[in-house]
Amino acid sequence: MIGLSAAFLCGCVGDAFDRPEDVLEGGAALVDGNRLSSNALALNALALNSLALNGIAPNKLDAQSLAAIRDPTNQGELARAFVRYAVGCALTTSQSISFSWTDASNVVHQETYPGELGIAPAWATGPLDLNGQRMVSACVAARVNYYQVPVLLSLRSTEAPLRLLTGARELIEFPDVEGAFWGNLWGASPAIYTCYNSATVANSRAWSRDCATGHLRDDGTIEECGMIDIVGPCSSVCAALNGGGQYYPSCVEKPYVTGSASTKLVITTALP
Repeated sequence: MIGLSAAFLCGCVGDAFDRPEDVLEGGAALVDGNRLSSNALALNALALNSLALNGIAPNKLDAQSLAAIRDPTNQGELARAFVRYAVGCALTTSQSISFSWTDASNVVHQETYPGELGIAPAWATGPLDLNGQRMVSACVAARVNYYQVPVLLSLRSTEAPLRLLTGARELIEFPDVEGAFWGNLWGASPAIYTCYNSATVANSRAWSRDCATGHLRDDGTIEECGMIDIVGPCSSVCAALNGGGQYYPSCVEKPYVTGSASTKLVITTALP
């Protein structure tokens, strides 16, 4: 039987001291950050389009990507935000990247981005392979928040390193599967897909998590989170939740292509 693993995402470093004891004992890594803007996600297809082709360390980056994260304008802020979240998803807790950039007032800023989940640790020194591209893409997309507010959630997958068995207490704390994320930000045609669990839409919105369900406008229409494409309920594009109701084992890789194969490179999110 395939297991699962979860990572908890929040927005403040000090939040770990305020979390319930049973969450801290959930058996998975605790990582900070779940409020990436959709603008920062979309920027990857522009200024950071070669990022996956080399190591993520500054001495491995191509000139365009390095210039993007050192840009003192708002575009640079978005690029740095994307890289920080991508590094958190890809590298392990023993890895990090550091670089500096200079703002418009000629003040030098030193940045260090630590790894958190270890989905693709080899990216520190070399290119992301296809599986790494898809898993990091799904992980970063899962951390986008329409309101840019921190929300604690559980990330789960059939794929290593998120497939280790977790404690039952964690599953009790995060019982509501929100939806799933998959795709590739670095593909020839960058695309990220998401679907929602029809049974938990109200709970997701109550927790200010609108990117899987869609932001409900005042006129009743739905707004997506930038390039994250909501393809409908997960029941229409993914295999049924596993026996424990914990994660989606696979989803249709290209939802708009008839006969598209399924992919296991999917990250499922769950909320309290």
